[in-house]
Amino acid sequence: MNIRFDGKRALVTGAGRGIGRGIVKKLAECGAECVALSKTQEHLDSLRKEVPGIQTVVVDLADWTATRHALENIGKIDLLVNNAAIAIASPFLETTKDKLDKVFDVNFNSVFNVSQIVARDMVKRGNGGAIVNVSSVGSLIALRNVGSYCCSKGAMDSLTQVMATELGPHKIRVNSVHPHLVPSTDMGISATSSFPSGTLEYILSRIPLNRFPDVDDVANAVVFLLSDKASNLNGIALPIEGGYGAN
Repeated sequence: MNIRFDGKRALVTGAGRGIGRGIVKKLAECGAECVALSKTQEHLDSLRKEVPGIQTVVVDLADWTATRHALENIGKIDLLVNNAAIAIASPFLETTKDKLDKVFDVNFNSVFNVSQIVARDMVKRGNGGAIVNVSSVGSLIALRNVGSYCCSKGAMDSLTQVMATELGPHKIRVNSVHPHLVPSTDMGISATSSFPSGTLEYILSRIPLNRFPDVDDVANAVVFLLSDKASNLNGIALPIEGGYGAN
């Protein structure tokens, strides 16, 4: 399947590392003009060496006002990927308001904020567009000790449905992908480092395909949902977990 985004401009949040970085590289391979957003200049500088033509934006998405200022003159965006996320490990009974707010500021509030900025311009221009929110298997299946993360992704899922419903009439499609743990990313490494012995092997044994997803698995799914090949897909939640949910 040949997917091309020539003449399209894409914004990817959390683009400096991991899944976001992989999505930018895949979109650029498909001809998109990419805007990579991260809070860390060093990561974006490194990415620009691999993808020389990208535009970069440095901002902490947890700051609502700073994000608005950073994106107010971003120009036309045809494709948006809300990928930025954080996870703070904390059992339910020990999670403080401060921890909850930090997670929701990045994982949910920023998605609302960035999507609103981009979608308003999409509606104004009248050419439609596509948005993919990177959720998690954690919004579909409870994960221990990361309740704030799971709940923030569940809120994102609800927002995806609302956006798909309200923006669909403007020819703007909104979908989500739900990856399982991606052990090769920094977030994956951080998560697995705190697992009790044997946990990773047990989880893997529950996956019928007997492997965790990698960055390319997620990036390929995102690119497909952004493309015209998915032109009648709107409001769907696509698990990327090798059949874990079916088992």
